[in-house]
Amino acid sequence: MMPSRGMGAVSPNKIPRKIQRKDANVPVKLYCAGGMAKGGKVDKPFWEKDAPKGHKTKHLSPDKKSAAKARAKAAGRPYPNLVDNAAVAKMAEGGSTEAWTRKEGKNPKGGLNAKGRASYNRAHGAHLKAPQPQGGSRRDSFCARMKGMKRKLTSKKTANDPNSRINKSLRAWNC
Repeated sequence: MMPSRGMGAVSPNKIPRKIQRKDANVPVKLYCAGGMAKGGKVDKPFWEKDAPKGHKTKHLSPDKKSAAKARAKAAGRPYPNLVDNAAVAKMAEGGSTEAWTRKEGKNPKGGLNAKGRASYNRAHGAHLKAPQPQGGSRRDSFCARMKGMKRKLTSKKTANDPNSRINKSLRAWNC
C-alpha cells in the first residue's frame, strides 16, 4: 500500500540511492536534497581529501585547543569535533576570526567599514568597494538586490526594525 502524500510522506525521488564515486570503488549514499553531490559531481568532504603536496600538518596550539573546546561547549557538545578544530585552525594567529565577522569590522551605520572590507578582500580574494550613496549603477543594483532580500528573506520584525543591519545598509546607500 502506497503512503498518502500528506505530511511526513516520502516521495519516490527522496529515497536514497547508491552511486559509485568516480575516483574510488566505494559506494556512497547520495540523498536527493543536498548530499555530497554538487551539480551532479560527487565531491569528498574536506576531511577525506588528500592534503596538497608539500603541506605539513600542524598540531593545534594550546590556545586554539581551548578555543575549540569553548566552541564545542557553546554548541552543546562534550568535546570538540573535527569541524570545531578546523574552524579554530583557520583563525588568525591572534586567536580571533576575520575582522569582517566581528563588530570592529562593521560600520555602526550599516555594512562594513574599511577594516572589514580589507579583511573580507584578503580572506576571499574579493574586491569590495565602499558604498556609493551619491548614485550610479552600483547603487541602483545594490538597492534593487537588497530591497528584494528585505522583502523575501527577512522576518517582519527585522524588516520593520530601523536598527536592523539590512535597514541600516539601505539607509547608508540612500535607497
